[in-house]
Amino acid sequence: MTLSIPFDNSYARLPGGFFSVQAPDPVRAPRLVAFNADLARVLGIQPGEAQEMAQVFAGNAVPEGAQPLAQLYSGHQFGQYNPQLGDGRAILLGEVVGADGIRRDIQLKGAGRTPYSRSGDGRAWLGPVLREYVVSEAMAALGIPTTRALAVVETGETVLRERALPGAVLTRVAQSHLRVGTFQVFAARGEIAHLRSLTDYAIARHYPDAQGPMGLLAAVRDAQARLIALWMGVGFIHGVMNTDNSSISGETIDYGPCAFMDSYHPDTVYSSIDRFGRYAYSNQPDIAVWNLAQLATALIQQMEDKEAAVEEATGIVHAMPGLLEREWLRVFAAKIGIDRPTDADKALVTDLLNRMAREQADFTNTFRALGSARARDQFTDPTAYDGWAEGWQQRLGQEAGPDALMRAANPAFIPRNHRIEQMIAAAVNDDYTLFHRLNAVLARPYEDQPDQIDLTRPPAENEVVQATFCGT
Repeated sequence: MTLSIPFDNSYARLPGGFFSVQAPDPVRAPRLVAFNADLARVLGIQPGEAQEMAQVFAGNAVPEGAQPLAQLYSGHQFGQYNPQLGDGRAILLGEVVGADGIRRDIQLKGAGRTPYSRSGDGRAWLGPVLREYVVSEAMAALGIPTTRALAVVETGETVLRERALPGAVLTRVAQSHLRVGTFQVFAARGEIAHLRSLTDYAIARHYPDAQGPMGLLAAVRDAQARLIALWMGVGFIHGVMNTDNSSISGETIDYGPCAFMDSYHPDTVYSSIDRFGRYAYSNQPDIAVWNLAQLATALIQQMEDKEAAVEEATGIVHAMPGLLEREWLRVFAAKIGIDRPTDADKALVTDLLNRMAREQADFTNTFRALGSARARDQFTDPTAYDGWAEGWQQRLGQEAGPDALMRAANPAFIPRNHRIEQMIAAAVNDDYTLFHRLNAVLARPYEDQPDQIDLTRPPAENEVVQATFCGT
């Protein structure tokens, strides 16, 4: 085997109750359709021949040093607690420590049934796999903490969803797959020894300066607050912010029915399963606080003095809304060219967003074009922009270098939903031209790239994506 992955597996050394040993299920005819060579170099992976990599990243061949397993966790799904979830269609091959010194998981998503699959088939179809590859890599290029995509393999088999669809496996890379739900399952079961071991492991792996369970809670709070503010700043809607999709490392994880807004509205929902708007764009900060409270509840179970732990945890959780607001203001102030915002600047940002919502302005294009005629053209009534811009220009007179700040904060390119759908439709017919084009353009989201200007266009009326789906 010429493919070489320098595994150094720590999670597999935890007690057996944390996971089930599980090899991937082989597939009939694996074909490698994407391999992220740049990410592989960071991970220290030496690539092999295409067919060899197809066998490994499909799960047909387990590479030397891998210790395949499926992780256990539980979680709140749309507010309702499910006592056992776990990796129902994902296999953790192992971990590597990259050239940057960061430890990361390498996981096969869509690799077959596990003890946690319940009624699922353990497989993934090609569409959601390509969506996650494109969107997660775009998020990384945008500077937003995220899982990464290493490879896509077609399986040569069909997956039954609403109809027969081509199957695929995604190789996903993450700083870990520890979730809020990983802590919840042991707390709910009263397995305090496991809960303590998990807490110690999470601190050592992600936050070595944190002191004990409450130190971990505070560190996760800070990381999540930064993450959510960055999501808001690019108009990203996760779609399923369940506690089992809330990463302890502060990375964006599980790109199911996610989407980026076109026209701005705070109540935007795309997820086909979010019928009541629980995870709407504007609700994401509140849900992050709610998820942190669930982590706090789990972590407290291991504390000897629970009354004192509840008091400390309450203070940590109650501090999160203020932290989120400060992070949000920092992100959005930069988007309008303000480097060191004051509380008064929040009203300026909010006024712009209200006008954008009322006048159906495109979120990405409006911010990218601020200060030019192209910005006012985004509004159904351009005078709505003019009324805001006068006060904004006065405020910018107090700033140095606002143009450079705005260009660094406002991408020209995002993975627009209609382009993702077009890309998937083409790939199902074995045309990966748009898939590769999107990856190349989205790798440089803050550059103008005038020859790719069509990818900045909002959807035409017949191209609007009303709902996105998780693919399970």
